[in-house]
Amino acid sequence: MSSFPEAMRCAGVALTANLAMLRAASLLAALLATASMPAWGQAGDKFPENKFPGVGRAATAREVAAWDIDVRPDFKGLPKGSGTVAKGQDVWEAKCASCHGVFGESNEVFSPLVGGTTAEDIKTGKVARLKDSAYPGRTTLMKLGTVSTLWDYINRAMPWTQPKSLTSDEVYAVTAFMLNLGGIVPDDFTLNEQTIKQVQDRMPNRHGMHTRHALWPGTEFGGAKKPDVQAIACVKNCAVEIQVASLLPAHARNAHGNLAEQNRSVGAQHGADTTQPEAGGKPAAATAAITVPPKPDGENKGVDAKAAIALLGKYSCTACHGLSQKIVGPAFSEVGKKYPGQAAYLQDKIVKGGSGVWGAIPMPAQTVPAADAKTLAQWLAVGAPK
Repeated sequence: MSSFPEAMRCAGVALTANLAMLRAASLLAALLATASMPAWGQAGDKFPENKFPGVGRAATAREVAAWDIDVRPDFKGLPKGSGTVAKGQDVWEAKCASCHGVFGESNEVFSPLVGGTTAEDIKTGKVARLKDSAYPGRTTLMKLGTVSTLWDYINRAMPWTQPKSLTSDEVYAVTAFMLNLGGIVPDDFTLNEQTIKQVQDRMPNRHGMHTRHALWPGTEFGGAKKPDVQAIACVKNCAVEIQVASLLPAHARNAHGNLAEQNRSVGAQHGADTTQPEAGGKPAAATAAITVPPKPDGENKGVDAKAAIALLGKYSCTACHGLSQKIVGPAFSEVGKKYPGQAAYLQDKIVKGGSGVWGAIPMPAQTVPAADAKTLAQWLAVGAPK
């Protein structure tokens, strides 16, 4: 029997030999992989500056097509399809109105989309109210110069909680309805890849945008060579100290719920946490519930969570509510915590809608069959399980 040191020495030799074999095998595998990969950096190669030979590959045609969905102002990239104003109204009321209002006027969270344009603007191609300092705001149709931008954004980013879920026909229809709200197209208009060119000639601000600002590096778009913003005044006369002259009164801080929870998590404006006091102040009182719910009714047995979650997508409930996070309205899990076992009460609120319990933004009445409303209410009453 060998001594312990001798056994350790033998084990070390064996380990060294195994590591050497592993390195050799790895080197052989790398050489074989390199031989089978294209020679990056050759003349005419698509990746001449690839710093990691043998790593990565060119995207396939299907992968490129999946990302290449943008639509240009000359309408290249626009898919075939069509949608009427009437169809757009149906889609709008189901998937858009909860955030943007029935007439595009929006609510307290989102900016108005429609308004501020006139028949004269459609003739001239320049929105007069953009220069009117007395006008209260700037809507999307006031600023928009190309209809392709509107179509493209709806197609890529809407609905907010389910981007890219609309079909091409639905995007055409919703766009047509928005244009109709702005008086740009008539009630019987059908928008498709051919008629969209007619719409461009009626956009209220089609002549209100230009490239004479030199924000691009060259003059390939006919722009100016010198930027129109020099920041001369700021460079010479910078303010030493900025003092905020207006504050939100303590009694009004939480009047509409926590603003930090009602804004997107991206971008510059995240919203103040209005559940917390201003520096040195007292916490603001939470919005009081107006309705006193009934006691648990026992209608919460045999709940099918998968069926209920499927109904959320069917009726676009997730446009305003998340499973566990607040969007425009409260999270389903929060509703479940507030009203445990109260299925009948919740079913009545789903059908009739209401406001005041979760803030000032109202929930519209829902045209949901009684059986589906009951399924959703029972699911909420047991805590909205996933």
